Amino acid sequence: MPAAVDDPVRTLRSRVQRVLDGFLDRQREILRSESADLLPLVDATADLLAGGKRLRPAFCYWGWRGAGAPDQPAIVSAAACLELFHAAALVHDDLMDASDTRRGMPSAHRRFAALHSEAGWHGDPERFGNAAALLLGDLCLGWSDELLHASGLCDQAMRRGRPVFERMRTELMGGQYLDMLEQATGGLWLAGQAERAQLVIRYKSAKYSVEHPLLLGGTLAAASPRVLTAYSDYGLALGEAFQLRDDVLGVFGDPVQTGKPAGDDLREGKRTLLVAYAHERASPAQASEVEALLGDRQLDGAGIDRLREIIVSTDALARVERLVADLVDRATAALDAADVAAEARTALRALITAATVRSG
Repeated sequence: MPAAVDDPVRTLRSRVQRVLDGFLDRQREILRSESADLLPLVDATADLLAGGKRLRPAFCYWGWRGAGAPDQPAIVSAAACLELFHAAALVHDDLMDASDTRRGMPSAHRRFAALHSEAGWHGDPERFGNAAALLLGDLCLGWSDELLHASGLCDQAMRRGRPVFERMRTELMGGQYLDMLEQATGGLWLAGQAERAQLVIRYKSAKYSVEHPLLLGGTLAAASPRVLTAYSDYGLALGEAFQLRDDVLGVFGDPVQTGKPAGDDLREGKRTLLVAYAHERASPAQASEVEALLGDRQLDGAGIDRLREIIVSTDALARVERLVADLVDRATAALDAADVAAEARTALRALITAATVRSG
């Protein structure tokens, strides 16, 4: 049944969820046959996959349709693999950032630490939780590859698409390392912090959130080089705007909507463009406050409010909002110039709003 385009995210969400549910049911039986003790791995994955907006599968699906390929179950299955890929990134990201929550629930490493504590097992619960989360992230990454391979697309399509998938995986891991490196080196206080923050945005989030899903769908459908170039132009601009909106929500968002405590990005000391802009124009006194407060795991509400005040007063928030608007304009212009099917153009235009106008 052809997908409608009035809400491309909502329309695909149930189809993607059915694919994921079926895949996890099969994995549950495989692990159950080995030991029932392994089922918490599947349960944790299922809970993580129960939320989310399914943006990455939507970009992949409409990248396929934009190249003129028809709707079929195989492309929905292939697109669904990106949710498992994203789940792997979230689990590892929360572990590296020592985040307590994800989508309003305990993060994976906290979940498994609690399992250890409640069962009264030997050893350190935190160490057990960290190790379990590492394994869970690796498992989700492997499962994403498995689901793509088993999607039902023809061998020729898979040969075309696999290099895109593999590059996406490599660039994401590189981006994660760059993000970790920035925090370890105190990158905020060095020259060129805004440029480095943008580099992290591009490789840690923007490319795997929008550009690579689009390119995967387009490449699987044998899109022309011209269409793939348009997808890259659209995808990079929109992917960066998407992450910048996420960064703003990480500081100013409503915890009920974001599923994370207010100001959690500030406690974690994330060197976002928002913070880099604030530091660039901060007075010496303000810069000292940012250096003292950013990354304080015990930062209270007053400290968060003070950092927010500095971000606003230095025009950092307004600069990021202007950049988001500019990136949206670039993505829109790239889409308008692209030679894609009309139905896909409508959907991809709607996805611009879905990715950048959100509260969580």
